[in-house]
Amino acid sequence: MGRLFGTDGVRGVANADLTVELALGLSVAAAHVLAEAGTFAGHRPKAVVGRDPRASGEFLEAAVVAGLASAGVDVLRVGVLPTPAVAHLTGVLGADLGVMLSASHNAMPDNGIKFFARGGHKLADELEDRIESVYEEHRTGAPWDRPTGAGVGRVTPYTEGVEQYTAHLLGVLPNRLDGLKIVLDEAHGAASRVSPAAFARAGAEIVTIGAEPDGLNINEGCGSTHLDLLKAAVVEQGADLGIAHDGDADRCLAVDHTGAEIDGDQILAVLALGMRERGVLREDTVVATVMSNLGFKLALQREGLSLVQTAVGDRYVLEEMKRHGFALGGEQSGHVIILDHATTGDGTLTGLLLAARVAETGRSLAELAGVMERLPQVLVNVPDVDKTRVTTSAELATAVAEAERTLGATGRVLLRPSGTEPLVRVMVEAADIDQARAVAARLADVVKSALG
Repeated sequence: MGRLFGTDGVRGVANADLTVELALGLSVAAAHVLAEAGTFAGHRPKAVVGRDPRASGEFLEAAVVAGLASAGVDVLRVGVLPTPAVAHLTGVLGADLGVMLSASHNAMPDNGIKFFARGGHKLADELEDRIESVYEEHRTGAPWDRPTGAGVGRVTPYTEGVEQYTAHLLGVLPNRLDGLKIVLDEAHGAASRVSPAAFARAGAEIVTIGAEPDGLNINEGCGSTHLDLLKAAVVEQGADLGIAHDGDADRCLAVDHTGAEIDGDQILAVLALGMRERGVLREDTVVATVMSNLGFKLALQREGLSLVQTAVGDRYVLEEMKRHGFALGGEQSGHVIILDHATTGDGTLTGLLLAARVAETGRSLAELAGVMERLPQVLVNVPDVDKTRVTTSAELATAVAEAERTLGATGRVLLRPSGTEPLVRVMVEAADIDQARAVAARLADVVKSALG
């Protein structure tokens, strides 16, 4: 069996790949594995279960809750909440396990299961591997050891989650948002209640779009993957800025008052300078992936800040932050992690802190984001090649070295083998878009000839 767990839990088309049987079986397996690991020792185990508004989340939630309770775990059902809210509640409620049902920014037919360990942190890889192994063992016939009588888990709706999480967000803000007009695009997703409430209580005048989830419209033409509606609304409303989330609200992208997009790199740059001023940017360092724009790196250097880069994926950013105690990290896609206040990317928290910086400085978001200039970035996918030889091909190494000499200090080349497909991604940045395209095209041709 291929590994079920990806970089962000188990995902697939709901009721096709991600079935009731799989959701139930993984939940029972998770309970047994954590019990074996001693997580439940000395007390009655407790789990927090939440979901985004997808229609499939209703039956998948029922399966997860049934699996956990059948394994003797008491369950608090927190309902529709963002992924970071479920992580937060897992921590503050002293739960042994958190479960979030969401496929994040994916289209509505998909869904996913993500497990959190005690404290709201991502489950360790070795525990995920063990859960898969135990699930497969019992799927093929080995009977479960099942509690009976008073040993079965109890299921309780938990309705205080929205208020607890909102209060947590407001408690983090360094200043209020009075005087700002903000458009919020909630992607018809999990933050449709929490995010407008938090921004309004922080003092902002808000306009909401994409905040009417019906179970079918999540991420549909709106949210952080479709910014056109938000751009138009910000300009039409004469707003100071716009904030966009994805389906489970662990991402945040923004729009300035002119309708221009502010990506994750720019958000990180703005937040980093504010955190340094407040003395909370530990070691004056930001963590980001190798796909961050070169303009971001140059801006941090100019401001006297350090950048630590990781492999692509917010899990690698988080691992590096936890390893060295860094306070801020994220991705160009809008996954921003403020480790002092969240254990995962938190789109609502990110948006609030970005707006707070605008309110605090009295400067527009466009001016603040101008601290960095996004250099043109060209990405070419080269399919049907032997991606395993990217680092060993002498012909390719020569071509990359020549490209780097051509680009100089204001350009960059990155070759990445795909993690899931037989292709190589060629990324080129340069001060001039035509130069970036030309260099990328030449490198793509060499990849084809050298690795084809």
